[in-house]
Amino acid sequence: MEPDYTPEQSIIGMLEDAQDVGMTYVVFGPEIEQLYFFDRAGDAMEFTAATNRQGQLPWSDVSLPLQYMTIEQMLSELKKANPLTINKIDMNRNNLENIQDEMKNLRFSKKAMEEAQQKMEKGLPEFTVNDKVNGNKGQVDITGHFRQSGQSDNYYFNKFTVALNKGKALEEGQKYMVISPNEQAPGKNMVKPFENVTEAIDFFKTQKGNSELAAGKDAANKVELAKMENGKINYVAKDFQRTFRTPAQTQTFFVDRGRGFTAEQAANLIQGRSVYRDDLLNLAGDPYSAWIKLDFDSPKDRYQNYTTNQYHVPSYGFTTKEALEKYNIKDLADPKKTENLHQSIENGNRPLITTVKDGQDVKLHIEAAPRFRQINFFGEDGKPEKREQFLKEPKLDQTLQLNKGKEKEQEQGIAV
Repeated sequence: MEPDYTPEQSIIGMLEDAQDVGMTYVVFGPEIEQLYFFDRAGDAMEFTAATNRQGQLPWSDVSLPLQYMTIEQMLSELKKANPLTINKIDMNRNNLENIQDEMKNLRFSKKAMEEAQQKMEKGLPEFTVNDKVNGNKGQVDITGHFRQSGQSDNYYFNKFTVALNKGKALEEGQKYMVISPNEQAPGKNMVKPFENVTEAIDFFKTQKGNSELAAGKDAANKVELAKMENGKINYVAKDFQRTFRTPAQTQTFFVDRGRGFTAEQAANLIQGRSVYRDDLLNLAGDPYSAWIKLDFDSPKDRYQNYTTNQYHVPSYGFTTKEALEKYNIKDLADPKKTENLHQSIENGNRPLITTVKDGQDVKLHIEAAPRFRQINFFGEDGKPEKREQFLKEPKLDQTLQLNKGKEKEQEQGIAV
């Protein structure tokens, strides 16, 4: 159920969303609902002046003349001029249903949805919700960011962050804990629980006296991971050192009313896999389809996000159906399994399939490698398998195929 927003509320929401992604200036005309956002004053000024000279926007019949101001200034003026009268009970109910629908669309867990509801009911001005996915390269911690409008009780879910920690994932029912002496009650300890290992490590490192970082179901059933005495860390468990010493790989994903990369897709992207999207829009607003992969080899952008490589469909020449049909995969004989297999691969997963090796049926994981127009095969232990042995046709000239792929990348200008 969609909440019944007033025009002012919708504009305030758009302005606050723009602030969340780093925009500072807004350009608008007499019809204030048509807004254009910029992060630099010069860009806003140039757009405004050029458009006013032309007398018409080429892609819109929006009224002129345009003017610009800071987003903060417009927010302030809107809130002063439009005191909202809202039925808070109905708004809270509608807003809760809306947030839950958005989280469901983005494939967040039921536990995360329940946590969001509890925090919304408390009326917190802003809060985070934790979720996690156990990946083949470690645990992926997911943090959803929620914020209440400064003008109403409405909450907005605009972004979530994923963090890949290359260590052993916790067992179901376990959590991280930072345990330290309770100065207000000598002889007793304070225990602060964490679902997110990155947050637990960061909090542990800020302690000043004696402290312990542990994991388990509770403080009575814990395993010590790290220890601090007098503000100095003097112990880190051997099998936890990689997680503790190596900074997590992170990426923030922005969403628009429940639309965008799902939590599952984001977790796979941060692990280096490719995800297929058929609902992308270019700068002109035209839809297109492409495989997306994070570019770990290039510097992060100013928002500390990795840039992406895109492999457009069909122009790049890789589709799930054509790639899978090259191989002897028994699951493709069942239309229902085929549909599920396509969907799983396109979400960036490594589904388990049945093929034949040395005359025997074997179970292997597969994943899409659109850059090279290939499917990669892995044993159940995660070790790669040579894909050529599973081809229906005789082995192709792999060097020729690789060179064709590189030539196509150069033609399309893959890095964005």
